[in-house]
Amino acid sequence: MVELVEFLAKSLVDHPEDVKVTEKTVNDTVIIELAVAEDDMGKVIGKQGRIAKAIRTVVKAASAKSDKKYTVEIL
Repeated sequence: MVELVEFLAKSLVDHPEDVKVTEKTVNDTVIIELAVAEDDMGKVIGKQGRIAKAIRTVVKAASAKSDKKYTVEIL
């Protein structure tokens, strides 16, 4: 999942070298933290959060067969 989120984020931003994706596990939930350059924050979130919601939807669909719940947080 980390690679998927990293690929999606790097495709959207102007500074792909500043994209950092980390993964934390809390109980049965895996939290994927996405950090981008301050200038690129708007590109990752999108108007009214549409792009952020789309990223979360793709991760949810990709993890459908997994036992774990995945959450994407944009920092």
